[in-house]
Amino acid sequence: MNLNEQTKLILEESQNCLIRHQEMRDTDTTPDFFSQVKPHADQWLAFLIEWRENANNWINQHRPKYMRIQQIDAAIEAFNQYVVQSFYKETGKKRFAQSIQSTCYTLQTFIHAIEQEGEKLDQETINK
Repeated sequence: MNLNEQTKLILEESQNCLIRHQEMRDTDTTPDFFSQVKPHADQWLAFLIEWRENANNWINQHRPKYMRIQQIDAAIEAFNQYVVQSFYKETGKKRFAQSIQSTCYTLQTFIHAIEQEGEKLDQETINK
């Protein structure tokens, strides 16, 4: 799986967190932490460790104008929090949604940078 696909997968899970949170509020349920929440969060943590390394390498290699590794780190930190919070109906909806929105903006900016770099490489290949 390439970096662009990995980033889109994180973006998709971010949207799933919004849906999950609303479902938890609608059904008034509380999941078991050790059988549902922790395994899900641990799976994403392992994925994010690999993604961060790939993103860091890509950023160091391509030096995109509007993307820094600190933004990736902030997105990972926020993601780790709201992926767990999405399971709990008690989580405040406004701040939760704003956190996801902020992370999604960073992820979309990163996807755009990756795609722009791919277009530049395609143009260089055509011009040779």
